[in-house]
Amino acid sequence: MTKLPFVLVFTAMTALFWGVYGLLLHQGTERLGHSSIRAFVGVGIAYFLIAVLVPLGLLSRKKEKGFWSLSGTLLSLFAGAVGALGALGVILAVAFKGLPIYVMPIVFGAAPVVNTLVTSWLNKSFSQIKPTFVFGLVLVALGAVGVLINKPSPVKVDVSKTVAAAADSSVADESPKAYSEPAKSSSSPFAIAASICLAVVCWGAYGPFLHMGQTKMGGSRLRPFCCVGIAYFFIAVAVPVMILMASPDNVELKWAEITSGMMWSIFAGAAGAFGALGIILAFNYGGKPIFVMPLVFGFAPVVNTLTWMVINGSLDKISIYFIGSLLLGIAGAATVLVFAPKAKPHGAPTAAKPDTAKPASATEPASSKLTETGSVPVSDPV
Repeated sequence: MTKLPFVLVFTAMTALFWGVYGLLLHQGTERLGHSSIRAFVGVGIAYFLIAVLVPLGLLSRKKEKGFWSLSGTLLSLFAGAVGALGALGVILAVAFKGLPIYVMPIVFGAAPVVNTLVTSWLNKSFSQIKPTFVFGLVLVALGAVGVLINKPSPVKVDVSKTVAAAADSSVADESPKAYSEPAKSSSSPFAIAASICLAVVCWGAYGPFLHMGQTKMGGSRLRPFCCVGIAYFFIAVAVPVMILMASPDNVELKWAEITSGMMWSIFAGAAGAFGALGIILAFNYGGKPIFVMPLVFGFAPVVNTLTWMVINGSLDKISIYFIGSLLLGIAGAATVLVFAPKAKPHGAPTAAKPDTAKPASATEPASSKLTETGSVPVSDPV
């Protein structure tokens, strides 16, 4: 594990941003009349601004190491696509009346398993997976699930007083108001299960393919990040806008509500984009998907829950089960780090073009400048 402190810092960065992602997106969805597709557009806009325009501007300075390659571009675009589809899977699961209390624990608990299987398959390292590593993976998943399930409930509102106040206000207001009854749509277990599977498979495969794309681009940080942003733009902006144009959702909103909702959704997308950048930087410093992604999926829900508790003022209601789940996840994370399997040495990534490649030292072969993950060292600043 080369430069492990940097790997852990950027892994924590991703867990932090992805931990607040859901809360920000929820605020945007509420202000947009509970329109998930409109909030999804805000996420795509943020990715386009942060992960496409900014990297392209920095790349024009020609100080970024690495190079464009067809295989790296396609792999990074695919990683961005599965990342966007995973987010869509969570949104659809909730839209089909799936309760977040079990949707998110299943997603965060199962995605690291898929990540481990995909990474081991790509690296041909199934034989190197030890029972201790699997045990640590299970501890991380159980800790994440326990934290989500045992988070304190928000302060309950006295419904009788709320109803009485609403009745008094309706009597005082002489102008009649029309209220529309909420749609009485029943939940669909099959649709919920399919949406959760979509999120688990896509988010589980996100890290390994993004790492491969980065390797194929000579360890570049900005190029795969740009590809992720492009994929998000098409899936989270172009497609939803066409859907809204073809079939409007008939949600009547004021300009203030639209502005507020889109801003919260854009903030959510920004958190998602910075989280993706954190993963790329963790890989760039020698981190491997087989332990970086389980740590992210293990601690992101912890950040989510703690932030939710601060907002709702329920930190004083933490139970012993919550603390136990948190400690369980930390113990699992330490186990995953210590017993992570060592990937078999990769071949050298696709060589750079002659006009951009740097000559190797006469006493040191070019292959020695590569890390064990196939990435180029990070001594050169962006």
